[in-house]
Amino acid sequence: MTIGSAVRAQEVDSTAPLQKSSWGDAKTADISKYIPEISMDMRGGYGQDFAEKTGRFYGNDLYLDIDGKIGSHFSYSFEQTLAASYMDDCSGFNGTNWLTLTYEVGSFAFTAGRDALIVGSFEYDNANIDSYFDMNSMFYNMLDCWQWGVSAAWYPSDSHEVIIQAANSPFSYGEPNLFAYAAAWRGYWDCYESYWTVNMWQFDRGRYVKALNLGNRFYVGDFTIDLEYMTRAADLKGMFSRDFTALIAPAYEWEWGRAFAKFGYEHVAQDLPYELAYESGDYMFYGAGVEFFPLKQDKDIRAHVAWISSNTGFNTLDIGLTWKFDITGAAKSIFNRLNR
Repeated sequence: MTIGSAVRAQEVDSTAPLQKSSWGDAKTADISKYIPEISMDMRGGYGQDFAEKTGRFYGNDLYLDIDGKIGSHFSYSFEQTLAASYMDDCSGFNGTNWLTLTYEVGSFAFTAGRDALIVGSFEYDNANIDSYFDMNSMFYNMLDCWQWGVSAAWYPSDSHEVIIQAANSPFSYGEPNLFAYAAAWRGYWDCYESYWTVNMWQFDRGRYVKALNLGNRFYVGDFTIDLEYMTRAADLKGMFSRDFTALIAPAYEWEWGRAFAKFGYEHVAQDLPYELAYESGDYMFYGAGVEFFPLKQDKDIRAHVAWISSNTGFNTLDIGLTWKFDITGAAKSIFNRLNR
């Protein structure tokens, strides 16, 4: 039984080109806007595996996050895994999720550094600390997403983003001459949000996994519904039948809480020349949960209860807490009190 978080995941804010900078016009910015935002995020809980009749308390994740700007056009973002129960080695860059420098000018943004591979999926964009491991697809849990590379984004309007990326392949594992390429489109409307990508991940010389990833999110009042379809193939003849993921994830959010559910189905053929799943065949995963935010003014503390199961036989209950220590906010508060 594993509780708390997935092997890896992305937070949408972590990939700089995916959204416009919130810094505004640097010419009118005062010096306080150059103070970096620093925080530490922690998650832990208790997990009960009913199939194995085992239970245990866990501490799963401890992250250091730093975001800020340099000058009028440059911004940076950094997240370091300080501790994680699923990682054997967090030393050096093995524990660095992202470390990016972004240059923005007009309606364009250019980013370089270690970042998440761009993949069109809202499930994939969830941060480790916001995700429940066994309620995710095998693709989500297996893809080695944190890679060094470059990307460029174009914002033709407030409702559209176009992004391209070149990076090391998730199959490279430190080896040279294996690369990944992506082209993405994101659209924003009042009742619908799209996140679509075409991807190529090189797994051997001259050989690529071709992927089409279609993330769709619908808004109905306080409800959101994610409908996603992702398909992958080394040979285009098997593009839609040999390796694919489909899922539906409804959620309802109110002032101090959020209720959510997910049902997913994956099919993985046995003789694929690449590995993006830990088992072949038909896999179904599903679950539901509730998150509570005792501080209504923000979400720095979150309690959760989640039930998770699958057709492989596991049946788990996950109860836990997530909290954020806003170091910058605390320092500002202390400074303001001392200067009264």
